[in-house]
Amino acid sequence: MARFGLDRNIPKMQADLRRYGVEYDEWFFESSLHESGQVADTIEELTRRGFTYEKDGALWLKTAQILTDKLLAAGKKQEEIDRLDLKDDVLRRANGFYTYFASDIAYHRNKLEKRGFDLAINVWGADHHGHVARLKGALDALGLDGEHRLQIVLMQLVKLMSDGKEVRMSKRTGKAISLTNLLDDIPVDSARYFFNSRADSPVLFDLELAQRQDNENPVYYVQYAHARICTLVAALAAEGHAVPEADGVDASALTDETERELVKQLAALPEEIRLAARDYDPSRVNKYVTELAARFHRFYTSCRIKGAEPGVLEARLLLADCVRRVIAVSLSVIGVTAPEKM
Repeated sequence: MARFGLDRNIPKMQADLRRYGVEYDEWFFESSLHESGQVADTIEELTRRGFTYEKDGALWLKTAQILTDKLLAAGKKQEEIDRLDLKDDVLRRANGFYTYFASDIAYHRNKLEKRGFDLAINVWGADHHGHVARLKGALDALGLDGEHRLQIVLMQLVKLMSDGKEVRMSKRTGKAISLTNLLDDIPVDSARYFFNSRADSPVLFDLELAQRQDNENPVYYVQYAHARICTLVAALAAEGHAVPEADGVDASALTDETERELVKQLAALPEEIRLAARDYDPSRVNKYVTELAARFHRFYTSCRIKGAEPGVLEARLLLADCVRRVIAVSLSVIGVTAPEKM
């Protein structure tokens, strides 16, 4: 879940998200401006349930107790838990202002309890991993089964590369590149493809590579396969060879090894999407569609379509068009366009 301070230009943030076709939860922006009543109500509920206390003028959540009870119930020994050095969290500072943690709890309570979502899936940077158990524990304390109804996907940090060297950035010094500024130079499709390319290791975002208009750029490589098929289908249609229906094609005409490998890759799409959803790992779709494009290019080099025998032409044309459709579907899953011309 992203966090936005009240001093930020929220209308501009919303405009930028719409500009790049990013869906977002409208309630979160509203709550950033008018969240005090929602947060206060949530803190009162935690207090009513006995999970808060006052110290040094601040209001604290009994995070250590909540997590200790959960771990003991899960079979952990007290000695193991003691080594974790669990600490409580401030919900309301001595100056009367609520913390980000309090706002996080209120936001998720609203989503799971008030608005009735069965499951909330958050995408966080890996540097926030220590926040996962605390937030789930707070939702458990509210009776919302945060352990199961809140799922956190931790994304590794992005390393920007330029001229073969890492672009050093630092929160402490304020040296950073905003996504809005990055998208002024990098196509949206490239940004989405690169950011989606890895799940469990840092993303190496090569600025020059993302701008290249050749097959070295993986998103260009895949999109070019789609555009190439569109051009092929249009050219053959002009010669009177429309894409045939599947039941009118003799699949036994597809005997080349590259054809069989292409069919196997096409057949793998449902399982790849299922596994991507199960593991919260959309990078599987990147790998799948890149391999599909590679197999198509090998097939296209090895197997003549235009000028082939009628039965073979029809089978290969249908196969190519199936690849076109599957590439389009796969790219749409990760929010990337499938151009017909390049």
